[in-house]
Amino acid sequence: MRLLIFGLGYTGSALAGHLASGAWRIAAVTRDGRDGSIAFDDRDRIAFEIVHATHVVSTVAPAESDPILAAYRAELATTRSWLGYLSSTGVYGDTGGAWVDESAPIGSGRRTARAEADAAWLALGACVFRLPGIYGPGRSPLDRVARGAAMRVDVPGQVFSRVHLSDIVAGVVAGFDAPAGAYNLADDLPAPQSDVIACACALLGLPVPPLVPLDTAELSPQARAFYSENRRVANGKAKRVLGWRPLYPDYRLGLRALSASTSPTSTNAAPPAASSDQR
Repeated sequence: MRLLIFGLGYTGSALAGHLASGAWRIAAVTRDGRDGSIAFDDRDRIAFEIVHATHVVSTVAPAESDPILAAYRAELATTRSWLGYLSSTGVYGDTGGAWVDESAPIGSGRRTARAEADAAWLALGACVFRLPGIYGPGRSPLDRVARGAAMRVDVPGQVFSRVHLSDIVAGVVAGFDAPAGAYNLADDLPAPQSDVIACACALLGLPVPPLVPLDTAELSPQARAFYSENRRVANGKAKRVLGWRPLYPDYRLGLRALSASTSPTSTNAAPPAASSDQR
């Protein structure tokens, strides 16, 4: 089995690490070819890997457009490899707190380029995994609370979904044998950001920060935009088609496991709905 993975960010590295322990040959592409990976502009080598890969996964988010498709769409369109793409549940936009599944239209939210990339990968016959806020070792509310950077923003009625890093990896691997299409990989308990921070504080034995009104909160533009959307992400299709079940079906179980297994670090600089240019 040969995997070609574009991007070695938080999730991409976890996926590569998980598969490296088995009978996989893994080639990774990064912007600069660091740590033995393939440089993004090494077109001949990447074309070779696409031809010979059994599985290709892109974890790279678009800026104005998807850089992987811009450079290698022709090769990907003709490959016999299984294709996977890590997208975002942000493509659904604001649902006013209602549940949303893969049958919903995309492209009405603030992430236009992401929605366009999502649709383009689907058109290539990929499994597209739509991810909400990502958390896991070194990148969770526990880390923000531990370094005194956690804020509880008061937005009545606003909830969001999230997913543990381990459950993303398990979902992508389950997708290797699944039909092409979109799959939401999200936990079972959408909840307010303020509740998640309060849970992290309780686990660490630290005081819970007071609620801060949104209009007075000191937030980056990216974080403030996060609070403009409100949705609950349904995961029934992934459970039904992939046979996927999240190991951490709600944030309380996920944070409890993290607090028991590791010490919080100061490596997480992500906004409340953690995302990355390279997932």
